[in-house]
Amino acid sequence: MLKLSGQKNIVSGSGFFLLNYLSKFLINSELLFIVIELIIIYRQVIIFLILRILSYFIKRQAGFMKKGKNILIKKFAAALSVAILSAAILVLTVLSGCIMIKPDVITEQVEKFEKKIEEATDAPKEFFKPGNGYLNAFNSEVSALVEDVNPSVVAINVTAMREDFFGNEELAQGVGSGVIYSEDGYIITNNHVAGGAVELLVTLSDGSNYKAAVTGTSPETDIAVIKIEAKDLKPASFASIEEQKVGDFVIAIGSPFGIQQTVTTGIISGKNRNIPVSSDQLPIVDLIQTDAAINPGNSGGPLINIYGEVIGINTLIFSPSGASAGIGFAIPTDTAINIADQIIKYGEARIPFIGIRMGVNETEIPGVYIQEIIKDTPAEKTGLKRGDIMVEFNGVELKTPFDLLTQIIRKNCGDIVSIKIYRNGAYIDFNLQLEQCPAEIKR
Repeated sequence: MLKLSGQKNIVSGSGFFLLNYLSKFLINSELLFIVIELIIIYRQVIIFLILRILSYFIKRQAGFMKKGKNILIKKFAAALSVAILSAAILVLTVLSGCIMIKPDVITEQVEKFEKKIEEATDAPKEFFKPGNGYLNAFNSEVSALVEDVNPSVVAINVTAMREDFFGNEELAQGVGSGVIYSEDGYIITNNHVAGGAVELLVTLSDGSNYKAAVTGTSPETDIAVIKIEAKDLKPASFASIEEQKVGDFVIAIGSPFGIQQTVTTGIISGKNRNIPVSSDQLPIVDLIQTDAAINPGNSGGPLINIYGEVIGINTLIFSPSGASAGIGFAIPTDTAINIADQIIKYGEARIPFIGIRMGVNETEIPGVYIQEIIKDTPAEKTGLKRGDIMVEFNGVELKTPFDLLTQIIRKNCGDIVSIKIYRNGAYIDFNLQLEQCPAEIKR
């Protein structure tokens, strides 16, 4: 911060705050340098104005004297004013013809002042030059983080069996994207990209190609993990969606329509979006909404924050045309990483199970209404009952069934969680151990 020095009595009170604010404003804008250059160029005029004002005040002081008294002093003051004014005009006239302000003099003065600013603010002087400033710094930062993240993003060419219009199976080609999860070749992508693939070909940012195998998939969360035989890959960095806010700047990277390493920008338009898929499948919950352009081929690619951290896996769009309409969605990394770890460890996603069927909550208590308790499940073993309203899950407030599903898919089988329910006018706390859903029970 720049500090003003000099006599303590020069500026005080509100004047000090005004001058302090003005100095900060000037330093943080290009107006400062315009003012400096104008002062240097027109310093003769400024000196003339100062002397003229001085002359005015001297004559005004003389005018305060009573009429008819001190005539000699009055005349002397007037004569002195005229003499000072004449001398100023003479000097300025001579100097203006003898002294020329060269451009390099102005440049030298500005550079000296920039150096002082650099020393006081620890900011490089180029930051304050016209044409640079905040936008240039922002531009450089975005380019740098994209360059850093690109090696962790892959393009995926998919060959899969599809049914034609007449129901006949045929090979079809598709494209997608993926995020490198580990140095030894694990890659996170979408289930709708890799699930059911006959052949997968992964292209790294350096152009090298590798055949990939599907490690496992999770249709419920639209997450899949594939593996290539490679070493010393650069895994992406990940961050929780809980650390991000609506309005935060984000970048989507992927291969829309097969065009690799495409970068688009936008903001987080919303959080906790829930998309029902079908009546026999869990809805995709807790999605990130963004206006960063996401098109076919972006699926499985990363949505990153300003620190180059992956906060989501791009998954789907809302569009009447099939191309980006400014409403895209990404799976939060909180979900994606948990599911990916399960797939890598078990070869499948093991989404935990409580053992309840949820109904419509028509009470005044916000939460998840338990319509039915399934026999021999964690819910029955814990003591939950039909009609209970679950208001908290592991310390997180619940308002809708989607909130509960969001928290469940972030947990693992065997985890012990705390549950708070509302029953008969009182709140009761339970500890419940999550289990894997039995194959015979339909979620």
